[in-house]
Amino acid sequence: MFYCARGLLIDQSHLFLSLFILIMVNVGIVGVGLVGSELVSQILKSSYKNVFKVVGLTTSQKMVVSDAQYNSLSIDQESNLRSTVNANGIQTDLGQFAEYLAKSNEHSVIVDCTASEQVANLYPTWLRSGLSVVTPNKKAFSSSLDLFKEIQDLAVNTSQTKKGRSPLIYHETTVGAGLPVLSTLTDFVRTGDEIVKIEGIFSGTLSYLFNNFSTLTSTAAPKPFSETVRVAKDLGYTEPDPRDDLNGMDVARKVTICGRLAGLDLDLSTLPVENIVPEALQSIESTDEFMAKLPEYDDHFSKLNAEALKENQVLRYVGLVDVQGGQSGVKLAKYPATHPFASLQGSDNIIKFTTKYFPNGVIIQGAGAGAAVTAYGIFTDLLKIQERVEGF
Repeated sequence: MFYCARGLLIDQSHLFLSLFILIMVNVGIVGVGLVGSELVSQILKSSYKNVFKVVGLTTSQKMVVSDAQYNSLSIDQESNLRSTVNANGIQTDLGQFAEYLAKSNEHSVIVDCTASEQVANLYPTWLRSGLSVVTPNKKAFSSSLDLFKEIQDLAVNTSQTKKGRSPLIYHETTVGAGLPVLSTLTDFVRTGDEIVKIEGIFSGTLSYLFNNFSTLTSTAAPKPFSETVRVAKDLGYTEPDPRDDLNGMDVARKVTICGRLAGLDLDLSTLPVENIVPEALQSIESTDEFMAKLPEYDDHFSKLNAEALKENQVLRYVGLVDVQGGQSGVKLAKYPATHPFASLQGSDNIIKFTTKYFPNGVIIQGAGAGAAVTAYGIFTDLLKIQERVEGF
């Protein structure tokens, strides 16, 4: 004989879990490019496809929303999602989009998959309306310190005073894509551990460049730096203009986010950042011209590399949050062969936390870029929200 009690099936000899009746969550995605489209695909292929209802999608031009019953949109996974929205949607109005989601009796989440500062500035409005926010967009957490603090105060999972189950804010993917960097940092802070420093290779692009350019494991002569950059660009590892990677600002944003979550009032405008783009090439308008002139500076980079290798060290482009020493910043640095950063391969990220409880460090390493791992990280944030509103 079987008995059922809130998801438990019980017989005379077995006790096991059946499916819980999960609370459904409406999801509206702002930006359906590579990451947004991949997120939709991952949701629809998962066992949670009937829990997370994708009820709204936007591009910069058009948007589509579901009906008054908030049924899931009918999505052809074989089609180009951005093209489909642009072909069938109405003019994008993020105010109307958020209002539609906020009117639902079910919990709703806006996922911002853009890199827009204008969109990031809307987060406080969304949170005040009861909407939760999940995003890989770094702008809200690394630009204005006032905006960062306002968002932290409005979300129940980051506020010191706000109570309840919602609204919630999660942005794990702003640092390390799908790697559990920020959740680990948050755990350190909440448990009362004292963070000494956070040091890491935060950029997949710069990881690839210097792992290949500066290595102690290869017997071949190092390739020119410009050649390494060209190969990385051809493989799609860099931004369309590699200077957007080489100037260090992406790493600086990630350092700022980590620093703020660790309790520092870091300001992007005053954070020391080493721009490794040669000064004469920083203002060139054309990417092609920049790439053509970069070989003129190969001797400079070769000299730096030779000095490091002579000392049995390698060059790595790193970010540092120096909580106790006050020397946070972003720079090109040398590391000995025995250091974990020296043996990094491919385009992996690696972040090392040094704390009171872990004086020898806690290291997180893995793929820190790409649509699939970023969408995965967003999906895990959505799962956290679902569990919070479910009340587990």
